[in-house]
Amino acid sequence: MATKQENLTTKFSGGLIVATLFVVIYLLSPILTPFLTAAILAYICNPLVDRIETWSLGKFTISRTAASIFMTLFVIILVLLLLFIALPLMQKELMMAVDRLPIYSAYLQDHLQPWLLQNFGITIEFKADKFQSMVINNWKSAGGLIGNMLLSVTTHGVSIAGWLFNILLVPLVLFYFLRDWHLMITSISKLVPRKFFEKTQQIATEIDAVLAEFLRGQLTVMLLMSAFYVIGLKFAGLSLALPIGILAGTLGFVPYLGFGLGAALAIISGLLEFNALSQLIPILVVFGLGELLESMILTPILVGDRIGLHPLAVIFSLLAGGQLFGFTGILLALPASAAIAVTLRHLCRSYYSGSFYQ
Repeated sequence: MATKQENLTTKFSGGLIVATLFVVIYLLSPILTPFLTAAILAYICNPLVDRIETWSLGKFTISRTAASIFMTLFVIILVLLLLFIALPLMQKELMMAVDRLPIYSAYLQDHLQPWLLQNFGITIEFKADKFQSMVINNWKSAGGLIGNMLLSVTTHGVSIAGWLFNILLVPLVLFYFLRDWHLMITSISKLVPRKFFEKTQQIATEIDAVLAEFLRGQLTVMLLMSAFYVIGLKFAGLSLALPIGILAGTLGFVPYLGFGLGAALAIISGLLEFNALSQLIPILVVFGLGELLESMILTPILVGDRIGLHPLAVIFSLLAGGQLFGFTGILLALPASAAIAVTLRHLCRSYYSGSFYQ
């Protein structure tokens, strides 16, 4: 009797701890974003830091701190490099699209206007010149970005300062996560009751395998698909190949969202840019080949089938995480869902092998 009461007390305490942790995460969600971002990056980069730590330069060995600093600087440089390359190209291509607005307007006026008039009896006047001048004027005024930012700081100082602080906090937190990763994991493992330690370690190992395959594999898939779509759309002659390709590739972690949204944007851009519908065929070929490449080659090889998350579960977890915790919830949704899926599989095995089910 005492043993049953102890088990009930233990289960109640565990449930209370989990519920308290959930409430704390919910209450602290506005400030958790940089920590969760850094934690995800640290989880991805930790194997590289472990490998760098084994390197040696003659008689000198690389310490964990030095390896962590190197990896943090590498991530910062990579992000800045992507921004300095992508933003000017996107600006250039957007201005090219704005310059072609009169051509788009003439195409709509000559093709869409008669069709609307014939089938629906309505007329729409396309005034591209006004829209073009408005965009160009606003874009030129955006050239004084520093001045606008300073003005925004005076009117929305607290929110801007908090946003900048969160961005600057990510690399600092990332460094400490990388340096003390194994110490933190050891400290957490010591908190687990010894009678549950073996089972907890088994579940944690499976969760680590799932997250490793998903995070590292999906990141690789996103990068490869972004490059594929950008190059493919460039060859197809699309002016906005860079932003549409990057968007389609990076949103690929949500099943069919990146493919569907990217294809829709590319087709709309092609309808406005090209002179014949036959010129849309290369765009359709690019996205068709991209979907086959991602679903039949890259995802099975780089991500695998061990994730155990149905596409509907992925979509639901992202929506639920965003609804509950905002951007922080989106960051946490898939890792948490993968961990819950592994835990549920173990609970189902215990249930099927238990006396109650038998």
